[in-house]
Amino acid sequence: MILQLIFLLLGLFLLILGSNYLLKSSVELSLKYNISKVVIGLTVVSFATSAPELLISISSALKSSSDIAISNVIGSNIANIGLVFSTALFFVTIKISKNNVKYDLPWLLIVSAVFFFFLQDLIITKYEGIILVALLSVFIYFMFKMREDNDDDEIEETKMSISKIIILLIVSSLLLFIGSELFVDSAIFFAKYFQVSERVIGLTLVAIGTSLPELVTSLVAIYKKELDISVGNIIGSNIFNILAVIGITSIIHELEVVGTQIIHFDIYVMIGFSILLGLFFFIPKKYTLYRPHGIILFLLFLTYYYNLL
Repeated sequence: MILQLIFLLLGLFLLILGSNYLLKSSVELSLKYNISKVVIGLTVVSFATSAPELLISISSALKSSSDIAISNVIGSNIANIGLVFSTALFFVTIKISKNNVKYDLPWLLIVSAVFFFFLQDLIITKYEGIILVALLSVFIYFMFKMREDNDDDEIEETKMSISKIIILLIVSSLLLFIGSELFVDSAIFFAKYFQVSERVIGLTLVAIGTSLPELVTSLVAIYKKELDISVGNIIGSNIFNILAVIGITSIIHELEVVGTQIIHFDIYVMIGFSILLGLFFFIPKKYTLYRPHGIILFLLFLTYYYNLL
């Protein structure tokens, strides 16, 4: 058991390290092609911080642990808003751009609704996975096109060479792969050892672990006063978790729901957090989020976990 705990922590460490390198190399690569910070936050950064969820979900599905793959995404999306976003609000007041309200939030609600619909028959098929990936392509194209037309964001330059960027991408990918294998194997072990369902393991241990890159990224963005990246990263990461993680994983291996609480309770909590975040965009002041918003989100997050455990 001690050895499995070491593997679990080592896997988590490699996931965080790998996602950090992937984030750095992805942003540098984006700057090479003059992409604005807001677009980077919604696409490149979001994809990089969703990489642990993707690797863990694929590994779980291939090990016939679909509930971990699905609950990992649902739990991570809940944690991104209830834990990561609320933590950010403890430190700063966040101004929400009109594009966050006009484009980003509607996309999150739409893909969440599609995910909810696909889960109703207790299986996400390869064809449904293809639809999700197709929506991902549309989302990326839409974001680049809309931001290209609407944003006047200043573009930074990068001094990192393309060869160094490629090396970082390769190293980060290897770290993510090794970390995901160690983390998933250990998570499955503890689920069986403590006789806890894979759903609960996925919603708690795995979801929190894979949300750490988003938390670190958001706190760093706040420290550097890059709040556009912070907001865009969290919303974009939730979109990528559904479209990329569930989409790609279900294409590789169809996902069957075993724990029916996933569709009877957890999915509603995930969508509820997204809707509440949208309401906070307008209450009490339009386009501004304050510390009380963060406290409410965090208390709701703790309440959900208390009922879960």
